[in-house]
Amino acid sequence: MKRLSQVRGFTLIELMIVVAIIGILAAIAIPSYQNYVENTRRSAAQGDLMELAQWMERRYGENFDYRDDGNNPDLPFDVSPRGRDAGAQFYDIGFAEDVERESFVLEAEPVNAQSDDDCGTLTLDEQGERGADEDDCW
Repeated sequence: MKRLSQVRGFTLIELMIVVAIIGILAAIAIPSYQNYVENTRRSAAQGDLMELAQWMERRYGENFDYRDDGNNPDLPFDVSPRGRDAGAQFYDIGFAEDVERESFVLEAEPVNAQSDDDCGTLTLDEQGERGADEDDCW
């Protein structure tokens, strides 16, 4: 029979220290990861806005008018990221205002999990001027 002093194992104090260390690491890692994911989604929306701006410029090069018979043109896509189901859409993309013959403003409005993004709605116009609620978003 083994003596009590020969029994090997962890004490409650040792287990509590390990749990505390894991908690501290999680408290640091999770917000950093969430910030990384938010920035990645924003970058995808910015790329989509730039792609649509190029599409608009090609239209203008062909017709010398951004509009479609005086109306806003139908965009090739209106969500970011594209090709996802409704639960994975993080930005709604469209025009911020009516398209003029020689001007337009595209916008990407955050929705779903991205809706609390500090940058808010991203905009891009025909001159390449970028806009957002915060200065450091583009």
